[in-house]
Amino acid sequence: MGTDPAVAAAVADAHRHEWAFVLAATARVTGDLDLAEECVQDAYAKALTVWGDRGIPRRPGAWLTTTARNRATDELRRRAALRRTLPRLIDPAAAPGAAGPVVPEPAEEGEEFPDDRLRLIFTCCHPALAEEAEVALTLRLLCGLTTAEVARAFLVGESAMAARITRAKKKIAAAHIPYRVPPAAELPERIDAVLTVVHLVFTTGHTAPAGDDLVRRDLVERAVDLARMLRTLLPQDAGVAGLLALILLTDARREARSAEDGRMLLLAEQDRRRWDRAQIDEGLALVREALRPRPPGRFALMAAVAAVHAEAPSWQETDWREVVALYDLLVQIWPSPVVALNRAVAVGFAAGPAAGLAALDALAAEPQLAGYGYLAAARADFLRRLGRTAEARLAYREALVLTANTVERDFLADRLRALDAPGPA
Repeated sequence: MGTDPAVAAAVADAHRHEWAFVLAATARVTGDLDLAEECVQDAYAKALTVWGDRGIPRRPGAWLTTTARNRATDELRRRAALRRTLPRLIDPAAAPGAAGPVVPEPAEEGEEFPDDRLRLIFTCCHPALAEEAEVALTLRLLCGLTTAEVARAFLVGESAMAARITRAKKKIAAAHIPYRVPPAAELPERIDAVLTVVHLVFTTGHTAPAGDDLVRRDLVERAVDLARMLRTLLPQDAGVAGLLALILLTDARREARSAEDGRMLLLAEQDRRRWDRAQIDEGLALVREALRPRPPGRFALMAAVAAVHAEAPSWQETDWREVVALYDLLVQIWPSPVVALNRAVAVGFAAGPAAGLAALDALAAEPQLAGYGYLAAARADFLRRLGRTAEARLAYREALVLTANTVERDFLADRLRALDAPGPA
């Protein structure tokens, strides 16, 4: 007899919306991420049977949390009993209870951030971990993705990803990384690392690095979930507001980014009537909030760029000079080569392709951009617009070599073929 579809749907919904809360609360009991995961997985498996017999609980998250924590408590007691018994089996004279279980520190009375999910986020994004490990742990522990799903997201083998996640967990244990929210003095620096990880999850989904799909909807939706969770937990943080605004305003264009035949559409080609106006309105309100502190943060400025596009009635009416000015500010507080590349592209639309090409060529020596396909693609477009066909052809070929996403490759190949077609390119 199979699982009741209504129960299966309720468990799936609880997995999507409650996983992080259930795992974080259970980890507070265990002080051990592996044991916490095991207990939470057991709780979800148990729900498929128990809910079918007794009905779906009114508060599924609370039921799952109680079940997982009870399982964790039983396991901790079993381990404690085993530690007391084993010395007597080896040496009957050994003192019982010489070593007790590791007990997580209780919540501090009156602590500023009582939600356990924040502890889990900051543990996953601890600066002692490499960024790739932070992303993997965030997807595995906060989003509840399987190891195979995380591996597929970043185009590595499942065994390699399993090893990466295991190493990260061992480092957390070996380095005694505390399961807590950082003190107020450390929070600004630490929250930026968390926002960086969530942003990386989003950008990886927004334009998949490789594969046959332009967008990885699962990763985009996970990033939206994470950003909304952070907004709920840190409602006064301008960086969080900026990140959520950036994600909403950028993702609002999702349905308009591809034609019916799957062909990629640039911003200039998109039907703006297909943009999600509710997301845009929410994002614009968040941008205004994120820009209030002075100086504004990097996510607030990136969101402001997205807001300029969202508010423009058409491509031709885009205020490119404002976009360049925003990138000028962003480069000052975040001197990233990718930001400089985006600024150069904006210069090309504000002041003409020759100015844009000059700004791009000034970045040619940046080692971080050496294998970045978007630099070659941007050069190709400006060269095409300038009528420098032979150079544009070479640039498009370089971009094709550096691009692994099938939809983007098809777009570049179409542009390359158009250069050889009769008539205007």
